[in-house]
Amino acid sequence: MARRGMLTLDELRTEVEDGTIDTVVVAFTDHYGRQLGKRFDADFFLEDGATSGTHACDYLLTVDMEMEPVPGYDYASWELGYGDFHLVPDMSTLRRAAWADRTALVLCDVVDDATHANVSVAPRSILRKQIDRAAAIGLTVKAASELEFFLFRDSYKKANKKGYRSLEAGGWYIDDYHLFQGFRIEDYVGAARRHLRDSGIPVENSKGEWGRGQHELNVRFTEALEMADRHVVFKECLKETAENQGVSVTFMAKPDSAEAGSSCHIHLSLWDKDGNAFVGDQDLGAGLKASDTFRWFLGGWMAHVRELMVCYAPTVNSYKRYQDGSWAPTRIAWAKDNRTAGFRVVGSGPSLRIECRIPGADVNPYLAYAAALASGLDGIENQIEPPPVFKGDVYAAVELPRIQHTLREAVDDFKASSFARRALGDEVVDHYSHFFEVEQSAYDAAVTDWERSRYFERI
Repeated sequence: MARRGMLTLDELRTEVEDGTIDTVVVAFTDHYGRQLGKRFDADFFLEDGATSGTHACDYLLTVDMEMEPVPGYDYASWELGYGDFHLVPDMSTLRRAAWADRTALVLCDVVDDATHANVSVAPRSILRKQIDRAAAIGLTVKAASELEFFLFRDSYKKANKKGYRSLEAGGWYIDDYHLFQGFRIEDYVGAARRHLRDSGIPVENSKGEWGRGQHELNVRFTEALEMADRHVVFKECLKETAENQGVSVTFMAKPDSAEAGSSCHIHLSLWDKDGNAFVGDQDLGAGLKASDTFRWFLGGWMAHVRELMVCYAPTVNSYKRYQDGSWAPTRIAWAKDNRTAGFRVVGSGPSLRIECRIPGADVNPYLAYAAALASGLDGIENQIEPPPVFKGDVYAAVELPRIQHTLREAVDDFKASSFARRALGDEVVDHYSHFFEVEQSAYDAAVTDWERSRYFERI
């Protein structure tokens, strides 16, 4: 049975003919996890775009947040003339964009026009490579993203005019599981749930989180590539729904020093022909029994966290979320159902999975899932043992390895990692190292409100 909101080409054709749909958004994801692309007249998409795709300037994989072309990339530059790449629609992602009027959406792979191969530095290509590695040893990867966000009653335009200061939060005390407080923003969150459901993204539930106006909306798990696709469509849906309602949401990891950070806990499990490959009879402590595949995957994932930290925490702001006692992990440990640990093992039987609590809501899901898979598959290949299961308060365990304090530290570790180069490729490591260094440099050059408040009068 077809999933609600998803479309075949024939179904799209029928809806275009009866006037239900007249626009098709053709999109891909950039390094920040933003959707970029074009809006097609639906008739022209059916006539040409569905089979031929479209082209876009390759500078889009070298720009900063302000869309400025950044020098120093080998992939594209002024010297190379900033040519085109090919956007090839993945028709399995064709869906209604229920939040937008008479609109459908399809996601694309980014393909090199000359070689007809996927562009190696495009986020979706990076994840595809790791999924193919898993498939080569008979494993399917299933995943879920748990995204948190803050809602404000100011529109994006008003928030911008106010310099993103003194915004009206969706609630005025901590929302966590609080039904009455959550009711106050149900006009927005309820609409988002319905839009997602009607856009081919099955919804589980929503709940208040540990911040004022902070919420979490969970969608159902699926195979990893489709989950990453759902993740980026989710963010686009929530932002555009906010725009339609004259409110705003943010997926910053730490939008306010006085509030909780927003996470994106990612859940992973591996499946083979017999079912969940994590299920087994090895006693790992704390009442947990699992397979060798589980323990080696966990061992590899943990062993390489610091080397690939930029894939989980991609912005300067990401690292401000990692504070002891904040619900965000600060040290690398694993435990059974323990929210102080960076790796929390949950579920049993077919639902047994690893929850990584390290990524923030600002994460690019293609990069995060690719990093997790590259690390875990290396663990299986080399039979990397995880450390002993941790019991107690991980925040208090100062002897454990700590997550990096800054993006600068994380980029240095990424650049120097022989594992990252072996697993992702030199081209990817060099390209993204430059990307993250540019982000760090932009922050280093900025004059902040903190500096004005501290130094303007009293220095």
